[in-house]
Amino acid sequence: MAELTTIARPYAKAAFQFADESGALKQWSAMLNFAAAVAGDASVSRLLGNPKVTAEQKADGFLKLCADKLDKSGSNFVSLLARNKRLAALPAIAALFEELKSQKEQSVDVEIVSAFALSADQSGKLAASLKKRLGREVNVTTAVDRSILGGAIIKAGDLVIDGSVQGKLARLAESLNS
Repeated sequence: MAELTTIARPYAKAAFQFADESGALKQWSAMLNFAAAVAGDASVSRLLGNPKVTAEQKADGFLKLCADKLDKSGSNFVSLLARNKRLAALPAIAALFEELKSQKEQSVDVEIVSAFALSADQSGKLAASLKKRLGREVNVTTAVDRSILGGAIIKAGDLVIDGSVQGKLARLAESLNS
């Protein structure tokens, strides 16, 4: 994983710099996320990993799949990745691009997983608390996972706050076993 991130970083930085200078961060974010989803598809991954298919054929096929979602600069970027045999790095490039975008916008995407659906009031209070703690704007998404029994798991970038009953029971079992 570290190697893929190392490969992806200069491409993500270049794409971010271009998008930022063009005032097109949102568009580039959408293009890269779509292209990353296409590259992550199992059948497309097999095509990208096939040594019998030339870089030009890979680029042409990939661009046909993404034609309506990429503008000219996005198509050029994908062609460059294909020439350099880096199309498989698109998911990592998109993730790094999103990190750079979040840093610039002083925002962070937060996922809250709870055992039961959160009300708008609960979600708002958690968002306000996280905004204060993280010192950034927060974009909250919620999900329900009944297996955590109760409480919530909050994921904000590298930060994970596990306040779930399942997590507490696991920590208790670990301390009793050691």
